[in-house]
Amino acid sequence: MVRMAYVRVSFKDQNEGRQVLKMKDLGVEERFIFIDKASGRNFDRPNYKVLKNFIREGDLIYFDSLDRLGRNYDGIIEEWKDITRNLKADIVVLDNEELFDSRKFRNMGDLGKMLEDQFLSLLAYAAEQERKKIKQRQAEGIALAKSQGKALGRPQKNYSNLTNEKKFFIEKNYNRWRAGDIKSIEFMKLLELKKNTFYKVIREYEKLYRLNSKDSKEHL
Repeated sequence: MVRMAYVRVSFKDQNEGRQVLKMKDLGVEERFIFIDKASGRNFDRPNYKVLKNFIREGDLIYFDSLDRLGRNYDGIIEEWKDITRNLKADIVVLDNEELFDSRKFRNMGDLGKMLEDQFLSLLAYAAEQERKKIKQRQAEGIALAKSQGKALGRPQKNYSNLTNEKKFFIEKNYNRWRAGDIKSIEFMKLLELKKNTFYKVIREYEKLYRLNSKDSKEHL
């Protein structure tokens, strides 16, 4: 049995570091972590195809969340069943492990198949709808900005407009960074922040929680 992992981000300028770190913490060897920077609307992704060719009966494949597998309803269900029933490998989805660990369903026989199909259909539908909402919000935002004559571009990043996931990551690892267990260059890479923005975000975080600031550059 080989432990494998699939990591996907939607855009080339997004950083896959946090997903990769999570897979390594689970004991997945780096050579068995397959990474794509591509949309989830279909499965024509180079390293996903490589992963499928590597899979053998009894292997275990980790996904951080179901939408990392894909955001296409029919495709998610088809790929899940191909991996678990045709290739006879198992899948664990980390952010919903209680529901999406195919080993549990496999041990339940036909009843497990029925329950797995129901849960999978529900979550696959949610993943596809979220993709559609994202596209709609992007299009509406661009149209509004153009109508108001605003320059299009990314908003300036600060702590308050970081995602909840990144805020949690800072809170969880801030003390490790202060202690020197995580270098600044590694921390900013995992947060997908450039150097100046990273220090700005950290200062805002320290001010918000009334932490004692120090010269963080010493960790570089």
